[in-house]
Amino acid sequence: MQAKLLTLNIGRPNLHVWKGKTENSAIAKKGIEEVLLTKNGFKGDYVANREFHGGPERAVCLYPHEHYLQWEKEFNQSFRTPAFGENISVENMLEKDIYIGDTYSLGEAIVQVSQGRIPCSTISKHNRVDSLLGRIVETGYTGYFFRVLQEGVVTEESCLTLIDRKQEEFSVLRGNQLMFHDRKNKSVIEEFLQVEELAKVWKDKFVKGLEN
Repeated sequence: MQAKLLTLNIGRPNLHVWKGKTENSAIAKKGIEEVLLTKNGFKGDYVANREFHGGPERAVCLYPHEHYLQWEKEFNQSFRTPAFGENISVENMLEKDIYIGDTYSLGEAIVQVSQGRIPCSTISKHNRVDSLLGRIVETGYTGYFFRVLQEGVVTEESCLTLIDRKQEEFSVLRGNQLMFHDRKNKSVIEEFLQVEELAKVWKDKFVKGLEN
């Protein structure tokens, strides 16, 4: 499995005015030709809220390009990349086909799928579509995150090439369905928690949900 990057983006937090409120966000990323990918993310790529964004388990955000076409058709408007705050976008790597723990080469770097994305209202605000966040959660078309196993330079011409698949029970989409729609499915969640490569923050959320 190999997919060429369609976009490579980084950004810094900036002030945005949404519905009359000023908010700080780094969702408005810009394209770049070449950048160093470190364990904490791309050099020069920053987040505004470290509780929900960034860090070693969320070093790289990917959003499948196919979803752009769906949202454009559904909402009858264009979405200009990177509309979803993603670092990279590719084709043929949908959430249903990518598994937690999948390991890829990306330019000189090596990355591993760590978790799906828990999107926030910034996506709707940035794209000026109030119902977009709800539809992303409903469908599970969230995109997903990678941790970095080996640092290295990534260019806009780089490809994601699968080099190892740890398991084929829990795709990103299946994980999203459990997170957003099936938090009380104890037996399946307990099985999901056995996936060593699943990000700690997701494990903690599931454990807390089962305890309540």
